[in-house]
Amino acid sequence: MGEIDRRKMLASGGALAVLGALGGASSAHARPAWTWSASGSVAGAGAGVDPQLVWDEEADSLVASLLDRGAVPQVNEQLRTWTKNDQPLPEGLPADLRDFMERARRLPAWTDRGKLATAVEFNDKRGLYLGVLYGLASGMMSTVIPKEARAVYYSYGGADMKDRISKTAKLGYDIGSRNAYQPDGEMIVTCVKTRLVHAAVRHLLPQSPHWAGVAPEDVPISQADMMVTWHSLPTTVWQKLVAWQVPIPAAESEAFLHSWQVGAHLLGIEDEYIPATWEQANAQAEQVLDPVLAPTPEGIDLADVLLGLGEEIDGGILTRPVLGSFTRFMLGDQISEWLKIPREPFWDWGLNTFWGPFVAVREGVLDVFPGTGKLYWTFDEFLRQAALLFLSEAGPISIEIPTGNRPS
Repeated sequence: MGEIDRRKMLASGGALAVLGALGGASSAHARPAWTWSASGSVAGAGAGVDPQLVWDEEADSLVASLLDRGAVPQVNEQLRTWTKNDQPLPEGLPADLRDFMERARRLPAWTDRGKLATAVEFNDKRGLYLGVLYGLASGMMSTVIPKEARAVYYSYGGADMKDRISKTAKLGYDIGSRNAYQPDGEMIVTCVKTRLVHAAVRHLLPQSPHWAGVAPEDVPISQADMMVTWHSLPTTVWQKLVAWQVPIPAAESEAFLHSWQVGAHLLGIEDEYIPATWEQANAQAEQVLDPVLAPTPEGIDLADVLLGLGEEIDGGILTRPVLGSFTRFMLGDQISEWLKIPREPFWDWGLNTFWGPFVAVREGVLDVFPGTGKLYWTFDEFLRQAALLFLSEAGPISIEIPTGNRPS
């Protein structure tokens, strides 16, 4: 990223604070002034700079250089073989890229291996809940985050939405695996490659006239944008588990958060923006996530693709009506109307009436109501198939640095 572009970004700080509604900027969806204190972060302190005005300077300048000198195709070919956390980097990578990746792959000094081990236990026990929440709570929420929806739609990955969604789902799959941060796991690799992709998108997307015509910012994927996406994942998932009254020991609660804190660091989010506790996460999400939710044409298209994924499972119950109803149940009427999701009277009623008791039955705190056994079996099968759909498809996927924007 050139110095002129950097100065342009800083000069346009006022515009960057305005978040778009349908088709353009709208003060009704502007994020409030940044007031969250870095004292509540994993770093415990910080400069207090609004994350809307911070990107990923080291990765951005590096990847811009790789793109400008035409090195990315060869880099992608080499990195396809780099899949495991402890695997040496491929021979022949450009020296500046190799040096960056060796630094970027290191776990932060504050990593707690004990908590990561406990997070594995939590993921094992709650995998079915996590599958549906990552797919339908987090995934569908991302479609009403205007800046994210537009960035996805107009970048190169927007040309193949199913492939793009699968690559996003890989993050949830990898962090939930038993060996996520272990030497033979893949979470570190996925985070580092994603960080490189984000840097490429920051360089390329401003060159797209389609994106530039609708985006209220000059450069996408600021630190604030990354935290918004982060909150759509662990914070939203945690809030739903709490709302469903799933009994979770304090140690597992802290461990689940810690696994995502480490992930945020590896994705290039600065430590002073990563919340230290769930209380701080909820407070930050209230400021950076909740006010920006709004519909966009791009997000509606993304949501339509997500709702159609279940149709590819033969004999499955993840039909569009069921997935739509579950989206309405988790994210509410307003978001469902934005995404043009029709009401499904039977499923809407069944979820609103019986989901709470169903969770209580699964957790052993309530007996099955007479006559509800079949319905509860259907709910359980829904969880199983959703986990399979959203967490298992992400296995054999290669995350690669783009060299252009959406071609159409």
